[in-house]
Amino acid sequence: MRVNWNNIKLGFLGMVIIGLYGFADYRSDQKTIDDISIKFLGDNNLYLTEASVNKLLIQNYGTIKNRAKEQLVLNTIEEVLRSNDMVKNAQVYLTVNGELISKIVQRKPIGRVEGVSKFYLDDLGERMPLSKHHSARVPIITGKITGKTLEDAYVILNYINEDDFLRKNVIGIHIEEEGKYQLKFRLENFVVNLGGVENLDEKFKNFMAFYAKAAKDKSLEKYAVVSLEFSNQVVCTKI
Repeated sequence: MRVNWNNIKLGFLGMVIIGLYGFADYRSDQKTIDDISIKFLGDNNLYLTEASVNKLLIQNYGTIKNRAKEQLVLNTIEEVLRSNDMVKNAQVYLTVNGELISKIVQRKPIGRVEGVSKFYLDDLGERMPLSKHHSARVPIITGKITGKTLEDAYVILNYINEDDFLRKNVIGIHIEEEGKYQLKFRLENFVVNLGGVENLDEKFKNFMAFYAKAAKDKSLEKYAVVSLEFSNQVVCTKI
């Protein structure tokens, strides 16, 4: 019987390669974490500090630096970071140089609720706790706070944030009751009765036309209330 030396050589070569890969993986797993890098992505990085993240990791894992790579489960670390109330998303990975890198996206508040409970409303419409590191300059939400009225406030805030003028000038939303929302402006004495959240495009289009004319006439200071509650019109109450 003839021996097929080519097959034997290929089999032996395959075993050598598998052994080398296994050895490389073993050596890689035995390497330790040489450094930790925490990177905050985006421009909304005011509510959580690097020290807070390090503290969170230490509380859950102890000291990470100089630990073997095989002792760390990256998916679990990501879950721990995402569990922080200020974190929107987190990605963790290891470099070939033994550096543990955490990329974190912080949550973005768009409104601040001032009531029995104080908290932010974030850009997903969810409750977000206040931060001890920074106070966001966002419209203040007051009045009758319920699940439904917060949903409506979120709709209003999203609309406001899409318009440069409104984003810079609206400083508050007061909830009189469900379907009755009032806006407060930074530089004006009057309040704007918005009514409900239906037909916002039409309501704000009418308001901007009124505002432009009143500003041109220098009569803005004469009004106490500007109502957008009625279809296709602006009803003003003078001081």
